[in-house]
Amino acid sequence: MDCLFCKIVNGSIPATIVKQTEKITAFNDISPQAPTHLLIIPNIHFENMGKLSEADEKLSGEMLREASAIAKDLGLDSWRININTGASAGQSVFHAHIHLLGGRTFAWPPG
Repeated sequence: MDCLFCKIVNGSIPATIVKQTEKITAFNDISPQAPTHLLIIPNIHFENMGKLSEADEKLSGEMLREASAIAKDLGLDSWRININTGASAGQSVFHAHIHLLGGRTFAWPPG
């Protein structure tokens, strides 16, 4: 498989890993949109979060729990989670992932 994120999980592409468990890997985004910008991915390949949640709702829930735990470990008092599913929604790497962003104020509504 020629998936960038699968290669990060198996160690063939370097990344700054923040947390890795048997089921998830969290690492710094190479193009951060906030002072803290991590990607949290399942260690097994799913094309997007929609397919992951249909196949394994327990794993998708674990990813959200890990996002919260990582934010707490990093001392974030507030953070944003973003999930892009599909190209027209902004997904550019087709391996399920959650963006965890924090460390700055986010405008609301966005745009």
